[in-house]
Amino acid sequence: MMTEITPNEKHPAPVLEEIALHSKTNMLHLTFQGIPQVQLSAEYLRISSPSAEVRGHGPGQEILQTGKANVRILAIHPVGRYGVLFEFSDGHKTGIYTFNYLYELADQHEQRWPAYLSALERANSSR
Repeated sequence: MMTEITPNEKHPAPVLEEIALHSKTNMLHLTFQGIPQVQLSAEYLRISSPSAEVRGHGPGQEILQTGKANVRILAIHPVGRYGVLFEFSDGHKTGIYTFNYLYELADQHEQRWPAYLSALERANSSR
């Protein structure tokens, strides 16, 4: 279970020690210092992209991502010492996932994933 610390200026995310893509399961494995390994699906990462294509250009402009159940991560590119850029099989390759954001996605998975599924249901759309 993840430690309940949301990263911010006073409590930054734990140090990311390892990031590994397991292509057979289509899962990204993250190891943060002092926390058990976390696994995030390519689909969850794709629908949570920090790009303007997903988030829009301001609050309330988020764009619901549909049809991403089978998306795969094709490549991971380091961005400085603070993040990564993913290339997805649907052609999406924008939005820098900072290590703090990856921790946030892991820490809040239990709230974000059901909220996404509910949004899909309300929009009469599918994964």
